[in-house]
Amino acid sequence: MAPGLLDLVHLTTWAVCAVIKLPQLVAVLRAGSAWGLSLSSLLLELAGYLVFLRYQIYYGYPLETYLEYPIIIAQGNFCKPCLEMKWGSFSAPSLCIYWGSWYMLTLQKWIIDLAMNMCTFISAASKVVQLQHLWQTKDSGQASALTWGMSVYTCAARILTTVMTTNDLAVLIRFIIMLILNIWVTATVLHYRKTIKTD
Repeated sequence: MAPGLLDLVHLTTWAVCAVIKLPQLVAVLRAGSAWGLSLSSLLLELAGYLVFLRYQIYYGYPLETYLEYPIIIAQGNFCKPCLEMKWGSFSAPSLCIYWGSWYMLTLQKWIIDLAMNMCTFISAASKVVQLQHLWQTKDSGQASALTWGMSVYTCAARILTTVMTTNDLAVLIRFIIMLILNIWVTATVLHYRKTIKTD
């Protein structure tokens, strides 16, 4: 991949991630409800993002390969107050857990390596929990297909950039698994949205 094309993929990934949670946030605010969204999925997703970000920083990977993660984490935390309409307050305990984990992850090299492998499992679990929620309710509710579709793009883009920059197998496996699951969630959200509209 030419350097110019690699830069373009980085830029488009950052641009998409800068607004990735906005369609979801707008849907929740417009409806005044977080119906169709899973709290467990959100918390697992944020944990996976934090571990992945810490791993990238620990190994000194180029900033352009993970710059979107602080943006996504900030947007996810911004979405929490909206989700509290459904689940109540959970910000203080989760904040303490996240900050403690951030520090502990790099106490030993084996901890961050193990955490990265677990991060793939945690991130996959967040998608599976959202899928399970959709299957149980048979209603996409306020789940945004646009947000999930943008996640598909960013995973595909990061597969390309990982191959061209760090070539880290653990990171590559993570993005491939996330790509498959994001496509699955997007298709499920669209399926239940279509089902409801045709009834």
